[in-house]
Amino acid sequence: MQIKSITTMIGLILLTVLSGCGKSATEKQPSGIIPAPVKIEYGTGKFVLTKNTVWKVETTGQEAIARQLIGQIEKNSGYALAVSYEKGDILFKTDAALAPEAYTLNVTPATIEITAAGLPGFYYATQSLRQLLPGMIADSSSKEVSGWSIPVMSIADHPRFEYRGLMLDVSRFFIPKETVIKIIDAAAMMKINKLHMHLVDDNGWRLEIKKYPELTEVGAWRVDREDYFPARKNQQPGESVTNGGFYTQQEMKEIVAYAAARQIEVIPEIEMPAHTNASLAAYPDLACPVAKKPITVLPGIGGKNSEIIYCAGNERVFEFLEDVIDEVTEIFPSEYIHLGGDEASKTHWKACPKCQARMKAERIPNEEELQSYFMKRMCKYVQQKGKKPMGWDELTNSELPDGVTIFGWQGFGNAALKAARQGHPFIMTPARILYLVRYQGPQWFEPRAYFGNNTLKDVYEYEPVQKEWQPEEAALLKGIQASLWTEFCNSSEDVEYMIFPRLAALAEAAWIPVSGKDWPGFLSRLDHLTGHWEQMGINYAHSMFNLDHMVLPAEKGLKVAISSIRPDLDIRFTTDGSAPDAQSASYTDTLMIDKSVTLKAATFRNGKQMGQTLTLPLQWNKATGKKVTARPNADRLYALTNGVRGSDKHSDFEWCGWYDTDFSFVVDLGTAQTINEVKLGSVTNHGMAVHIPASIELLASDDNQSFSRIGAKKYNQNDIFAEGIYVSDHHFMDLNAKARYVKIVAKNPGVCPQTHVRPNQKIWVYFDEIIIE
Repeated sequence: MQIKSITTMIGLILLTVLSGCGKSATEKQPSGIIPAPVKIEYGTGKFVLTKNTVWKVETTGQEAIARQLIGQIEKNSGYALAVSYEKGDILFKTDAALAPEAYTLNVTPATIEITAAGLPGFYYATQSLRQLLPGMIADSSSKEVSGWSIPVMSIADHPRFEYRGLMLDVSRFFIPKETVIKIIDAAAMMKINKLHMHLVDDNGWRLEIKKYPELTEVGAWRVDREDYFPARKNQQPGESVTNGGFYTQQEMKEIVAYAAARQIEVIPEIEMPAHTNASLAAYPDLACPVAKKPITVLPGIGGKNSEIIYCAGNERVFEFLEDVIDEVTEIFPSEYIHLGGDEASKTHWKACPKCQARMKAERIPNEEELQSYFMKRMCKYVQQKGKKPMGWDELTNSELPDGVTIFGWQGFGNAALKAARQGHPFIMTPARILYLVRYQGPQWFEPRAYFGNNTLKDVYEYEPVQKEWQPEEAALLKGIQASLWTEFCNSSEDVEYMIFPRLAALAEAAWIPVSGKDWPGFLSRLDHLTGHWEQMGINYAHSMFNLDHMVLPAEKGLKVAISSIRPDLDIRFTTDGSAPDAQSASYTDTLMIDKSVTLKAATFRNGKQMGQTLTLPLQWNKATGKKVTARPNADRLYALTNGVRGSDKHSDFEWCGWYDTDFSFVVDLGTAQTINEVKLGSVTNHGMAVHIPASIELLASDDNQSFSRIGAKKYNQNDIFAEGIYVSDHHFMDLNAKARYVKIVAKNPGVCPQTHVRPNQKIWVYFDEIIIE
């Protein structure tokens, strides 16, 4: 890129930044920094970075921090920028009065002065500087530094929470070291300070343990399955294991050191007593003797095999885990070790003679308290190693180990409050908001994930401290964490897509005061930050530019609403089937539709299309827009008559579902109508136990009281439990009936059979549309 274009970009950045001169960050200033500084004031002018710029530091630690940013500049400019302990233009000054992670940044036309009490503050100041520079700072094709500048400003900044975390599940998908390094660099740029690594699970053991080599020789490898995670069948005898990987201890030490240089503490998780099929595949004698053998590394959910866990009555289990902790302690300098403790089935403990003998000897009243015994014992060992134990919120189901920090994850994470009320510190990572395994945008455009949406805006607006909390509970909240479970990741690009940009929203929510949140301002700054990500080669999602829709039956047609989580975009649409462009009609309010049309819409900014095109084929029939009643009632009854077919994602808000129950619904056509055929759309998602009903009856009535059967379908087990993900129609033809009311009666299949990937799982049945012709 030529100097002229760089200067033009800088001028545009300065024009944007300086337009808010003299105001604080809480007054919606587009500083270009994420997370937004607590206080920022602007002056006039700019500090220009040149080849003669000198960085003055006081200590070798400061020098190492300065040289990180200098290195990024040097590799693009070819300049050998100087560091001095005597004088300079960018000055590091220690101020012991500041909080440990706080910093100030004062920019004048002549100097930049950074003050902090210690290395974290100095590092965070340099990351603010890094973000104020153009994204091309990471572009190795640019060989000029002239013209890069920082606007005159004063920043006083410090975090709201001491724990600002990201969890990487490297068990379900092994994330290569190079990708972990890239994620650390991007996370550190946003002042994330904890990397929680979920190193072991049923699907793979990812850390070399020298005393137990088979943990990685066997436990790090599984059969390769092309099916998506919930539908993967377990390993069969004779199958080869080719999918996996692990970190050597040297590789992990390099990751830890790289993170530490960027003020990120890497916290290892060694899961117990459940989610342990990988280690038990290597050392099956550590499972209960009643557990089914052979034990294999699970490629997916695992069905009943996931119930196989460590034997709580086997003393060898504790010796093994203590040996593992010994080596983990040597690799990770973190003050914490996470011990898991979640989702532990007690099926085998109840039948295991060793576990029952342990309960009798220790006077343990039930299997839930046996888990408490297990976790207390391991927590105590961790503490003896000079570490603090952590665990998931299922530990609150029984007596908590002393000194454990609890992660609130189930639902909205409220189980962690049970720990807080007993004086335990806790961290919030609620699945309903901060689990990055859920959809981050309109599901029609997204790669398959677990049900439900956790959008960029959901993450940004998350407020962990609730009004009903007591002050002493709130005081024990250490912070928040975004957690990426990798069930639906099959590449490093998938991992990056699920993390970014949502991690930016988490970073800001963890850093700034509640009063400082500003969604439009955040988006403006995010658009600047994504320029850095592009130069870093990060595959971030563009989901925030896509459109949601809501189509509701109305008295005289269909009410069609379209929305974007970004308020700064134009929405353009067409109804003639043509692709929308910048000259298409502008969407401003709900549309009323009373005939079959294909609505297409997209977001635009400055005439450029930003998101993918939303296509809504609204198909009219005799049931469209008509009222529906159901027994039992269900969410989204509107989806049955709103003219929109659902996708093969059963949680895309175009499906009406019933769980583990027979059900019926009635459509009121308004007047008696001739009925020749009826189609009813359903969805199958084998891995999530979503199946067609066992039978469907079609009935008709003139008075909604007396119904006559006009059609029926019954399905066998092969039909019901067919594998795959697809949409299908139940078609009733040549009916030759006339009625005002049409009733559907459906019978739930019961539970999934033993041969299913989810044996004994109760079943969801979904319909998307009833079409009457």
